[in-house]
Amino acid sequence: MKKLKTVLFALIALLTITSCSSPATDHAEADIIIYGGTASAITAAVQAKQLGKSVIVVSPDNHLGGLSSGGLGFTDTGDKSTIGGLARDFYHRVYLHYEDSAAWRWQQHSEYGNKGQGTPAIDGNARTMWIFEPHVAESVFESYVDENGLDVRRDEWLDRDSGVAVENGQIVSITTLSGTTYRGKMFIDATYEGDLMAAAGVSYHVGREANSVYDEQWNGIQTGVLHHKHWFASDISPYQVPGDSTSGLLYGVSTDPPGEYGQGDHRLQAYCFRMCLSNHPDNRVAFPKPDGYNPAHYELLARVFASGWRETFEKFDPIPNRKTDTNNHGPFSTDFIGMNYDYPEASYERRREIIKEHEDYQKGLMYFLANDPKVPEEVREEMAQWGLAKDEFTDNGNWPHQLYIREARRMVGQYVMTEHDTFSEREITDPIGMGSYTLDSHNAQRYIKPDGFVQNEGDIGVSTKKGPYRISYGSIIPKKGECANLLVPVCLSSSHIAFGSIRMEPVFMILGQSAALAASLAIDGDMAVQDVDYADLEKALLEQQQVLSKPNK
Repeated sequence: MKKLKTVLFALIALLTITSCSSPATDHAEADIIIYGGTASAITAAVQAKQLGKSVIVVSPDNHLGGLSSGGLGFTDTGDKSTIGGLARDFYHRVYLHYEDSAAWRWQQHSEYGNKGQGTPAIDGNARTMWIFEPHVAESVFESYVDENGLDVRRDEWLDRDSGVAVENGQIVSITTLSGTTYRGKMFIDATYEGDLMAAAGVSYHVGREANSVYDEQWNGIQTGVLHHKHWFASDISPYQVPGDSTSGLLYGVSTDPPGEYGQGDHRLQAYCFRMCLSNHPDNRVAFPKPDGYNPAHYELLARVFASGWRETFEKFDPIPNRKTDTNNHGPFSTDFIGMNYDYPEASYERRREIIKEHEDYQKGLMYFLANDPKVPEEVREEMAQWGLAKDEFTDNGNWPHQLYIREARRMVGQYVMTEHDTFSEREITDPIGMGSYTLDSHNAQRYIKPDGFVQNEGDIGVSTKKGPYRISYGSIIPKKGECANLLVPVCLSSSHIAFGSIRMEPVFMILGQSAALAASLAIDGDMAVQDVDYADLEKALLEQQQVLSKPNK
């Protein structure tokens, strides 16, 4: 009996010690630490792991894939022949998913059609599919995690104030708000915000550069330039009482002067959520009325309708199973113009406020369109057929978990991509991938013209002129001497307007993979990322089927 009591006391003591000690690990180490949960982050991690490198993905996000799984299913492909490597594999896996008849729950495959963004949605011979539902994209990214045994630490937020340890010009470790420290030989910042890059002391820019900085035409303030159809084509008064400047401004109109054409400024192209909507009666949720809803916030849109505008449904782009990727369209739409300027540098708390403000604005907009008597009856009747897709974003009230951060910080690195590069006016001798999409910027401000009417500014759509163009390795690495072991494939070194073309999800995947290849070479050679021999990198890129020059057609 005495012996039994002794054993029991020992067990109790052991359990007490165990319960008092933290089971969580407060440090971790790998060859490559990737910060971010975007599509670029996951392709970088897959490539690193396949090269035999240990890798940890430190992801602020619980859901992987960024915009690619966050509502942007109507892919901005540009020239699809330039998309190779793991990016192409992603779209191949999407294709395989929809080859299974079980994937077509809400419509027949034959009913879907084959509409992509200026191209077919499905390339049967190439076995790729470019248009998809959000949950399908997320499942592909999760399959990469499972198949490659990726170590992904979710809901891990960089301590931006003191969490980046830099010694002798390179990052030694990063620490998150949970208190976990991650040590690595190489680091990749694959976030939309560039938080790791900024905290490491690397040079960057926010806003639009003046045209004079890089001798560009389409950068800077673009007053009077009206591209696409996202401007006020009719004379609309911005005042509470039309024509009476003493009556106060309508919601969403700035009192600030727009600035001079071509000047640089702090403004950012607008953000929005890419909503996934459904018109299937069994798979739609009525647009909710958000807390604090104020129909007066949408009075400008009511006046646009009164002017005869009828393009509400023009960007309800179809994705499989009777759903949409719904994007901004028109002078007053889902883009929350002018409400994101402080986002890139904001604290996490302020960013959450900005995201909630965007959510409330956009939910209010959809509720207004579906219910307000100032909306034309035919628009309300058609809108009544739509709602949030019930089987998407099921843990977030069917609302996308990722705000479309079209642009935040941009590194000023070893090489700055400008419109001259997108126009193929300069030779890129160290390509790591290609871009091809139109130079595309959304509106950055809504202001009052000298004639007293309202107008938007900042929306640009300019062709690359000569087709696909090369993206320089120098654009994803810091200037020599700033940081020797960091690569930045998302907030890369680019002018505002060049970034308008580069900033597409397939390109981010391409650059993420290329960043991992370069990081691996730097580790193997025990060298700075700026000293990687391009001949070696080019060989590795081509072995992984990255496209580095215009394909022969």
